Amino acid sequence: MTRQVAVPQWSVPVLTMIALVVAWQAFTALFPIPTWLLPSPVAIANVTAQWQQQLPLHIGVTLYETLAGFLLAIAVGVPLAVLIVFSPFLAQTIYPILIVLQSVPKVAIAPLLLVWIGYGELPKILVVFLVAFFPIVVSTATGLIAVEPDMLDMVRSLSATRLQTFVKLRFPSAMPHIFVGLKVAITLAVVGAVIGEFVGSDRGLGYLILVSTAQINTPLAFSSMVILSIMSIVLFYGLEALERLVIPWAQDD
Repeated sequence: MTRQVAVPQWSVPVLTMIALVVAWQAFTALFPIPTWLLPSPVAIANVTAQWQQQLPLHIGVTLYETLAGFLLAIAVGVPLAVLIVFSPFLAQTIYPILIVLQSVPKVAIAPLLLVWIGYGELPKILVVFLVAFFPIVVSTATGLIAVEPDMLDMVRSLSATRLQTFVKLRFPSAMPHIFVGLKVAITLAVVGAVIGEFVGSDRGLGYLILVSTAQINTPLAFSSMVILSIMSIVLFYGLEALERLVIPWAQDD
């Protein structure tokens, strides 16, 4: 009987990324492509090493803006979703407004925030908040509504109050939906931080991309984008680890 070797789930995407990087390096080595047009992975690694003293500052600024705006979106979005679910009036008034706000491009809002608030980190945090807010509200509201009717009938038969029903049944049942929204929101939050830095900033990875492209320093721009991608992946899987810790019962066997 042939024994099957268990392959870690992370090995396939990691090996795929390695293969893509090797193919990218081979492509740039075989064809005379200017570095300013398409830098090789080696050129990107070299410029990253050259900027190793300056990069932590820019990474820290972008990470701070991302996490601050993301946490603000949680603090506002989850309670608002609860109010929308339990108040038909708010559902008919606030929810359409949220949809309208979501349809407005955040790139158009960012310059207005600079005019209203001025330069600094607060406008970037608010852009992150606006980008991450809607997925959190929608996922939380969906999870609170999507409770099995049989479970609701059971807790009502036990004479549970609305608060007890919410704490013991609705909110725990909504946690998987909430984490789905959080994982979507955290990746969008990184994008929101970069958008804010594009509009007006003197530090951050978005600012670094803007300056490097203006100076035709394409390897540095690619280096910043790679770091942003790594940041998004780490934050995403950090939330996934937190999800497994908080709601292990919701995970697949």
